Amino acid sequence: MPLPGDEHTGARIAHHRKRAGLTQRGLAQKVPYSYSLLTQVESGHKPASPDLVAAVAKALCIDVTALTGQPYVTELQQDRLAALVRPIREALDLYDLGVDPAISPRPTPQLVAAAERLCQQVRATKLHDAALDLPDTIAEITTAAYRAPSSELWAALSSTYRTAHDLAVKWGYYDLSTVALDRMDWAASRASDPLLSAVRQYMRALVYFREGEYTIGKRLVAAGQGLLDQSPQTRARQAVAGQLHLGASIIAARAHDAAAVRNHLAEARSYADRVGEATDVHWLSFGPTNVTVHAVSAHVEMRHYGEALREAAKVRIPKDWAVSRAAHFYVDQARAQMEAGRSEAALKSMVTARRLAPQQTRYHSGARETIRGLIHLSRRTPDTLDHLAAWVGL
Repeated sequence: MPLPGDEHTGARIAHHRKRAGLTQRGLAQKVPYSYSLLTQVESGHKPASPDLVAAVAKALCIDVTALTGQPYVTELQQDRLAALVRPIREALDLYDLGVDPAISPRPTPQLVAAAERLCQQVRATKLHDAALDLPDTIAEITTAAYRAPSSELWAALSSTYRTAHDLAVKWGYYDLSTVALDRMDWAASRASDPLLSAVRQYMRALVYFREGEYTIGKRLVAAGQGLLDQSPQTRARQAVAGQLHLGASIIAARAHDAAAVRNHLAEARSYADRVGEATDVHWLSFGPTNVTVHAVSAHVEMRHYGEALREAAKVRIPKDWAVSRAAHFYVDQARAQMEAGRSEAALKSMVTARRLAPQQTRYHSGARETIRGLIHLSRRTPDTLDHLAAWVGL
C-alpha cells in the first residue's frame, strides 16, 4: 500500500493503521488519546504531538521515524546530507580495527582540543561543519588511542562518538545514533570515567523516550545515577546528577506522572542552586535556566499549555548558553503558544528558533508539526509562515 500523496504525519499514521488492519476507533482504544483527536490528526486538522506519535508507534510496533518521515529524504538530498552521513557511518566502524598505519596522529592535547571543537560546533548548531570534520577526527583519535592508550584519549574518542550521536539525532538518523551511543560506551569504559558513562546513560534514556518506552528510560536514568557512586563528590558530579533528574522529569511527563515530574524538577533545582550554570561540564547545559526550560517542556508534554507558558515567561537565556538548547526552547514555547491559541506569538517563536539554529530547526519534527498546525489555524497564511512552511518542505 503506497503512502498517500499528502505525506504529513497524520497521513502516515492512517497508512500504518490500515496496514495493521485497525480502524480509527480500534487504534484509539490502544493509545491514551481520543477517537476525535486521532481523526483530526489523520486528516491533518491537528498537528501530531510527539507523545501521540510515540504512543501510536508503540501500539503499531513500528519505529517512530516511520510516522515522522525522518530523515526527511527530499530535504536531505537537497542539502547533500546523505553524503555527510555516510563517512560518519564508516568512521563508527573503525573502533575495533586498531592502528591505521596510514595515519600519523597529532599530539594528545591537539586531539583533545579537536574533540572539544566538535562539541562546540554542535552546540552552535554548525552541524555541517561538525559532520565534515568528524570522520577524520574519529579515525585519528582511534589510531592514537590504540598506539598509546590513555584515559584522556579514550575520553576524547568517546566525545567524538557523542558528537556522532548528536548529529544523527538532529537529522533523524536514529539507527545511527544508537550505534554511536554503543561506541560511546565502549570508549567511556576504557577511559574509566563514570561521569562520561552516566552522561551516556542519560542520552540512551532519551532514545527510549522518543520511542515511548518510558519504563526502560526510567531504568536507564537510574543506572546513570548509580554510576555516579563511583565518582568523587565534585561540582561536575552534581551537574551530571542534576541533568539525569531533568531527563527523568521529561520521561515522567511523557508518561503523565505529574508527581514524578515535580519530584525530579525539585531535585534538579536543588543541584542547580548549588552548581550554578554548569555549561563547562561535559558540554551539558545544566543549571537554573535549564531546570526552568525543562519545566516548560514537561508541561508541554503533559499538555498543560498554560503552565508551560507561565514557566516560559521566567526564562532568561544566558549569553553563553548553547544555541542548540535555546532554539529547542523556542520550539517548545511555540507549540504551547499555538495550542493556547496564540498563533502570532507562536510564529514569532518559530522564527526565533530558525534564526538561532536554522539547520537544527529545519529537521526538528516538533517544529514541522507546529508549523503545519499554524497553517491550519490561519484563515489567511502570513507571508512569514508561508516562507517557514516552504523552508521545511511542507
